[in-house]
Amino acid sequence: MISFNYENNFELPNEDQIASWISRVILSENKKEGEINYIFCNDDYLLNLNEQYLDHDTLTDIISFDYSVGNEIHGDIFISTERVKENAIDFKVTFEEELQRVIVHGVLHYCGYKDKTEDDEWLMRNMEDEKIKMFHVKH
Repeated sequence: MISFNYENNFELPNEDQIASWISRVILSENKKEGEINYIFCNDDYLLNLNEQYLDHDTLTDIISFDYSVGNEIHGDIFISTERVKENAIDFKVTFEEELQRVIVHGVLHYCGYKDKTEDDEWLMRNMEDEKIKMFHVKH
């Protein structure tokens, strides 16, 4: 089950479509969907988590805590909407496009993709692009 939680004044306008898309992404990686919680927050909230749990004193757009068991994906994905907004400007994309990328990035980590080396980062970006193409919102 995929759930969305909010620690700031942001709210996804299309939770059902995004949850359905994430489910399809998980299935496309031959994984089983467990409990995945997305928590949207601000920079300060995420910075506090970064310092407290990862000993990093830097701003970031996403932190994911993976509780997966075998092939079943479980975890908490914290996303700073402030950072996503800034990154969208820096990367010259819309907020919605950057948000999709960050949302799928978290679940791809649970599917086994890494981004610490240049090669891993290249593969992660390609997987993000591939999975974003799976997103279809009915208007």
